[in-house]
Amino acid sequence: MTSVPPPPHQPDPPQGAGGHQPHGAGGQQPPPPAGPPAPPHGQPVMPVSGPQAAMMQPPAGHGALMLTLQGNFMTAGLTPSVHIDGHPVPGAFGPNFYPLRPGRHRVDVHTQWLRRYGQASMELDIREGQTVPGFYAVPWHQFTTGSMGHDKQSRKGLGVMIGIIAFAVLIMLVCIIGPALLG
Repeated sequence: MTSVPPPPHQPDPPQGAGGHQPHGAGGQQPPPPAGPPAPPHGQPVMPVSGPQAAMMQPPAGHGALMLTLQGNFMTAGLTPSVHIDGHPVPGAFGPNFYPLRPGRHRVDVHTQWLRRYGQASMELDIREGQTVPGFYAVPWHQFTTGSMGHDKQSRKGLGVMIGIIAFAVLIMLVCIIGPALLG
């Protein structure tokens, strides 16, 4: 039996005692492909969150959704939950890259504290090689829906939030200053 010599840039395979190949080393392994391996058909492709997500390109046979969850933990509270086609997927504030098979997809996002709030959804058509932008903004309070679209979104409910804070400050002032004015 003859063996094929390795390519010049690869070292010879390890040899066992007496010049024989070790048990289970059934010959040469092909060199690894350049770049990241393509996912097998039907196997999910993992999403990427954070600054590196903005630089991602869809893998072969896929398109992608670049969903930006606007805000951060300090300004928006709890991290929103993302579902694509009814399946939960990881998400973080900032850009989130979701490789998707070509076709129609539904994206649902919400936040939960004492109850589920900030619900928003959109349907989109993905084509192979295409990255579709999406933006979601958490509302200022939990008594309204979130905002979602293909362009940067504004947060809903600022007027109500200012009214709630102003009312709370007014009550505190009446409780503090009221007795002094009456006495």
